[in-house]
Amino acid sequence: MNAVYARQSMDRPDSLSIETQVESCLRLAGPDAAIYQDRGYSGINVNRPDFTRLLDDVRAGRVTAVYVYRLDRFSRSIADFSRLWELLDRCGVGFCSVTENFDTSTPMGRAMLHIVLVFAQLERETTAARVRDNYTHRVALGRWPGGPAPYGFRLVKTSDKGKPFTALGPNDRADVVRRLYRDYVRPGASLRSLAAALTAEGVPGPSRKAWDSVTLSRLLHSPLYVRADQEVFWYFAASGARLLSAADAFDGVHACNLIGKRDRTANKYRPAEGRSVAMAAHEGLIDAGLWLRVQDKLDACAQVAQPGACRHSWLTGLLKCARCGYAVKIGKSRGRYCLSCSGRSNLGVCGASFRIDLQELERETERRIEALLEECPPVAFEVRSNAGELLALDRRIMRLVAALEQGSAPAEYIAPRIRALEEQRRLLEQPVRTAAPTLRFPRLSAEEKHLVAAQFIRRILLEDDRAEIQWNI
Repeated sequence: MNAVYARQSMDRPDSLSIETQVESCLRLAGPDAAIYQDRGYSGINVNRPDFTRLLDDVRAGRVTAVYVYRLDRFSRSIADFSRLWELLDRCGVGFCSVTENFDTSTPMGRAMLHIVLVFAQLERETTAARVRDNYTHRVALGRWPGGPAPYGFRLVKTSDKGKPFTALGPNDRADVVRRLYRDYVRPGASLRSLAAALTAEGVPGPSRKAWDSVTLSRLLHSPLYVRADQEVFWYFAASGARLLSAADAFDGVHACNLIGKRDRTANKYRPAEGRSVAMAAHEGLIDAGLWLRVQDKLDACAQVAQPGACRHSWLTGLLKCARCGYAVKIGKSRGRYCLSCSGRSNLGVCGASFRIDLQELERETERRIEALLEECPPVAFEVRSNAGELLALDRRIMRLVAALEQGSAPAEYIAPRIRALEEQRRLLEQPVRTAAPTLRFPRLSAEEKHLVAAQFIRRILLEDDRAEIQWNI
């Protein structure tokens, strides 16, 4: 039997209806042709209900020829269509596009088919590139690129040299944003506790009434809220971002925008890596210092295990793969602990495997932490707050060093900043060292050991049968 296939992505007045496609195809296929139709499915996606049914009938030998109104109704991908055409050819099924005047039962028709596919894909890719370039250009000019306004903002019309454009301005939710940043940096605050408090108070969220940790994390990570200054510039420079604005444009008043999709294979603790940053036309809501403190806490908490995750080891959340940077998972099989890279098991981006005895690694790490604790004389707890300042300074220094290594900013600008931060660190360092309490580490619970270890250890890199501890001190 002959088969007619029709597809329509969206039911709009200006789009080609399925009924029109079917009517045109039946003129050639005959009135007895079987009709297969998919409404609301993109041509990029081959997982369409009636399309799948058609292919099943092709494999079963029930179809002699497939008729479509136009080639892109069948598939929009050269690679996909090549595979589909191989299936049709192998099953002896012809293919005909009724408006493009080619029939694959002839050599010329097959040649025309491939030519049309190549130019169709070229047009799509060119259009996509033009849209991306226009989007990036608008962001580089400081304009809002499009879409709904972020939480705490509204869209406003403004102009630059007589040319109108859309920017952002604060709305009545801006105070909620300010509160979130202030509350998150308080000791003991977490994304979960903030989300629960907001939901209990009935504060409307960005997209629904309830708040959750993911929504809060996205909001707190966003540079659309920061009054971006030079420190924010260095933060993004060291994060591997592509900076579309010069350093002196980061004036401490206006916010900036982060665009581009994150590469799945990139370091997950550097969310700006490979993306673009540009100053925006609207003023930020959050001081740069507070925004950076929030980023430091988000980065630190991202690498700490969730409650209850220490059931296998107090090192959970600290173990990282040296090859890809993703977390090392701890499991148990047949009474033995096993280590596996999540970049390999979850994403398929790494090939690492480990030959490391977890219990021996725990013993060695515990021994080294005990040695550090013994060097610290017992004193009161009142000045422990300096440890947070010290850690924040360390992160800022590391960002600047990374920017220097990457060559993303001139050395003559970075070196004086590093020296100034190191001097601040020196002034804070002595009080923190004398403030460290004496702990009996072996007597602590697994959760307590984990919390103490997270203060001393940034991460433990594993590779093959080796482990490298990277310290925060």
